[in-house]
Amino acid sequence: MTVYTRLQTPVGKLLLVGDAEGLREIRFEKDRKGHTIEPGWVPDRAAFEKERDQLEAYFAGELQEFDLRLAPAGTPFQLRVWNELAEIPYGETISYGELAKRVGKPNAARAVGAANGRNPLPIVLPCHRVIGSNGKLVGFGGGLDVKETLLETEHRVASTQTHLFAPRRQSSHRL
Repeated sequence: MTVYTRLQTPVGKLLLVGDAEGLREIRFEKDRKGHTIEPGWVPDRAAFEKERDQLEAYFAGELQEFDLRLAPAGTPFQLRVWNELAEIPYGETISYGELAKRVGKPNAARAVGAANGRNPLPIVLPCHRVIGSNGKLVGFGGGLDVKETLLETEHRVASTQTHLFAPRRQSSHRL
């Protein structure tokens, strides 16, 4: 059974969608699917307690790495790209070309961009951390203003914390 709830955030309302396998989608109000509720979906706020808590902590600057059960549907290539998104450190950005190199397809920046654009779990799988090779913000389902807000928030939080001697943690997030 697919369940959903809505969550008010600093970047607008999010629609959280999942089932027994885990969180399947996070939708922004202004993305291509918006907050369309599919036939058969059941509202269930209680089913998303952990997701709501972690997203609220993220927006408060108290959480930098999500620990959630995720179940996005995608092709093997898309899943590889989305897994790699989870490895981009909080407060940092990379280009689509760099992301293509990281998934072992250095000449596939456009294909990586397309997979990034189909990421069903924005914020949690931080596609907002991928920018154009010229350093400009490009493409984001929630809108470039939301992408800019997410990056500015992460940069502000990251710059106030001292990581000089802390080893970089690899995400334990694998799809």
